[in-house]
Amino acid sequence: MEKFTRDYLHQHKQFFEQVSKYIFEHPETRFEEYESSAFLAAACEKQGFEVERGVGNIDTAFVATYGEGVPVIGFLGEFDALSGLSQKPNQTTYQPLEADVGHGCGHNLLGTGAFAAACAVKEYLKENNRSGTVKFFGCPGEEGGSGKTFMVREGVFADVDAALTWHPSPVNAIMSASSLANYQISFAFKGTTSHAANSPHLGRSALDAVELMNVGVNYLREHVVSEARLHYATTNTGGISPNVVQANAEVLYLIRAPKVSQVDDIYQRVCKIAQGAALMTETELTIRFDKACSNYIPNRSMEQLLYQHLLTSGVEKPTEEEKTFAKEIWHSLTESEQEGYLEIIEGFGYVGNGNEFADKYVTETISPYEASDKILPGSTDVADVSWVVPTAQVTAATSALGTPLHSWQMTAQGISSFAHKGMLRAAQAMALTGIQLLTDPVALQAAKEEFHQFIAQNPYKCPIPNEVQPSVLKT
Repeated sequence: MEKFTRDYLHQHKQFFEQVSKYIFEHPETRFEEYESSAFLAAACEKQGFEVERGVGNIDTAFVATYGEGVPVIGFLGEFDALSGLSQKPNQTTYQPLEADVGHGCGHNLLGTGAFAAACAVKEYLKENNRSGTVKFFGCPGEEGGSGKTFMVREGVFADVDAALTWHPSPVNAIMSASSLANYQISFAFKGTTSHAANSPHLGRSALDAVELMNVGVNYLREHVVSEARLHYATTNTGGISPNVVQANAEVLYLIRAPKVSQVDDIYQRVCKIAQGAALMTETELTIRFDKACSNYIPNRSMEQLLYQHLLTSGVEKPTEEEKTFAKEIWHSLTESEQEGYLEIIEGFGYVGNGNEFADKYVTETISPYEASDKILPGSTDVADVSWVVPTAQVTAATSALGTPLHSWQMTAQGISSFAHKGMLRAAQAMALTGIQLLTDPVALQAAKEEFHQFIAQNPYKCPIPNEVQPSVLKT
């Protein structure tokens, strides 16, 4: 199956690169990925999949299915972009484009790589006349939307036996650590407008309430678990006229911690602070729960399979042009970013001291695999899939060492030749793992037993309340 998968991906290399490029050139933020979703869904149909659109009550979510019977192996694909990260591709200086949206997390690669893996497995089933089902999940809104969590809540993954996905990064490794759970909530204050000089006593400032809330939350930071993170963005300041008391203002909070229960505890305390700010300013407070996700649950049995197939896939040597491009990207990073490159890749599962990177700007190796008990400081909605389906994640090198996610440098490398090599490397490792899970009952059973042992002691509860629906990003 190794030769079959490698040959298939090599023969269709240009096609998958074109898919990646199309998504890159049509960046769209959470739950507004209409062009990207439609393009990927249509590509699935052309490859022989049956596509169901609008799953999970999300317009841009879809499921592409091929085959029949069990087992059912799923591949998770993302395709949303980020605001504020537009960048002309293949450049080593900051050159933003007019549309201020870009793929600064590599989801054009992520979605295409998972799609390529699903296609390779589909072709294997077809050519070998084997039973079993492969599904490609078009998952929107990972960035700030927790699209998969909504999909889990609606039962989209109910019949899946195992799920595989990946993420672009500067290294080749197994993503074996857990992640932070989170809640995202908006706090909107409504006051009374007035002339700020002539009659300030008649006004009740919603902006004052937002500022007082932020101060209160800043004091809270000292009194939460050390792994917790509290981020906020003021999404409505009430206008640009300083001589008017602002009657409306709003702030968006993202609260993270290792467990949902810890997030919920911090959330309740933040709500009390907001209520206090409303009392101090005599304003009205509206709290709107936006989204949430759980912490990721690794499946060690599947990780070991994925690692062996990553080794089988191997790493192509970078060309001199790729090395030069990576070197220039490296020199565009700040001194702090360069010094912290090991910390970035350790978060993706890298094991080592970095010695193999001496005088190099891109990796040419595969990191050893070690099951990690660490908790990543970031979050992912893949986590909620891992609570209902045995799930494993791989990462493949698509960018220069030191490249941070959510940066213009990441966007600049999004459709480079080096990035596309990494995308297909991840696709091959995932496809081979998927084929083994389809054809090796013992391997699949081991993954499922590990999963069920954990869930039996830790039942899943979706962190998003039933009444909360997906919403687009406010700008």
